[in-house]
Amino acid sequence: MGRFNNKIAIITGGASGIGRALASRCAADNMKIVLADIEEEALYKADKELTETGATVLSVVTDVGNEGHIHTLAEKTLSSFGGVQLLFNNVGVGGGSNIWSSSIADWQWVLNVNLWGSIYTTRVFVPIMLELQEDCHIVNTASRAGLETGPGNSIYRVSKHALVSLTETLYHELKLTQSRIGVSLLCPGFVNTRICDAGRNRPSEYSKPGDITPPSPQESMIIEFIRAGVEQGVSPDQVAAFTFNAIEHNKFYILPDSESKEAIQQRMEHILNEQNPTFIIPETKE
Repeated sequence: MGRFNNKIAIITGGASGIGRALASRCAADNMKIVLADIEEEALYKADKELTETGATVLSVVTDVGNEGHIHTLAEKTLSSFGGVQLLFNNVGVGGGSNIWSSSIADWQWVLNVNLWGSIYTTRVFVPIMLELQEDCHIVNTASRAGLETGPGNSIYRVSKHALVSLTETLYHELKLTQSRIGVSLLCPGFVNTRICDAGRNRPSEYSKPGDITPPSPQESMIIEFIRAGVEQGVSPDQVAAFTFNAIEHNKFYILPDSESKEAIQQRMEHILNEQNPTFIIPETKE
């Protein structure tokens, strides 16, 4: 997919971070933009900023973990623009402790957002794209954590590994149907966003007393390491540039962090050699 002018793009998690950078790139390419985000104040701030640049923007407060919200997002998009050619499934949250200590609410919240959000949007928007019978593209934002193995950030890792499989399978299934829908899997490493503060948007039904598991001392160390890496990470604008280049060239795997390839290669070799898994701790900048 190489022409973006006047196309319609939906961006979940579009109010901040990578989603916001993708929205700016869409605006620069004269696309109509549908911003979906659960954080209402940030959403309308992004809407105002983009509109002031001359972009056409529709903002819809959306909890991607709520299937009804996705149907509403589709209805409003079709009512306003009549279709959608680009879908960016970009939302991601993290929470909980280790696998056995995390609460069921921790699991439900993270999986609802990181995995079920993409399941819902795929089920709703792929039929719409197929009906258009024109060039379209879907980008699912996973993570290098979805291609590696290691301790910590456990529910997030599980969700992103599942999203990798969902996206790869979607790619093959759309190929079998000879559709005109391209698919890309974005797996960034550390990016300077607010993902470490994702709990600010945790719905009340997953935030009752006892629902949120405090991290263990070991988990706290990993969280602080991740937070430091995120603060030193690449800019969302850089990730957006990588992403649009991949869409233009119909490229599936998008790895903005070249250093992640070492850990990915090690995991693949261990699988093929039937070795026990090991873990490379990524380095952060001084």
